[in-house]
Amino acid sequence: MNLPGPLAGVLSQWVSLYSNHAALRTVVVFAHVGGLLAAGGTAIAADRALLLSLKQGDVDRLAQVTAIARTHRIVIAGLCVIVASGALLFAADVDTFLYSRVFWIKMTLVTLLLVNGAVLTATERLVRQGIDDVWGRLRMTAIISLALWFLITFAGVALTNVG
Repeated sequence: MNLPGPLAGVLSQWVSLYSNHAALRTVVVFAHVGGLLAAGGTAIAADRALLLSLKQGDVDRLAQVTAIARTHRIVIAGLCVIVASGALLFAADVDTFLYSRVFWIKMTLVTLLLVNGAVLTATERLVRQGIDDVWGRLRMTAIISLALWFLITFAGVALTNVG
């Protein structure tokens, strides 16, 4: 890939550093997987708890919505680690990732996850404001979230094996 002078130099230095230091590769990949574990694990547990709470009474459902709101910091922090480490992984092999269909499918799924998270957050606010007719939307965002976390993980594994 032909990049402007300074950017090409920085990228070339990163590629060399990354490819010649196993410990650095390990840390970057661990950050990516660890961020996925923290963010995805927290989100999956919260989504599952929300879906189970929908079968309960109003007090339990509202308590669960409040509990989910407390998970957002962990999920967002994990997503930030995933994005930062993902950018480093991308920079280590731009030519491979730039032209990989699996990579772009994964990025599309990540974008959908972020949009779904915004819808979830907005819907949580409506529930806390006492608007009752949004429980179905909350249920759907939890189901979509669960599916997206697993699909993104699958795409990440496929990316390392299929390209």
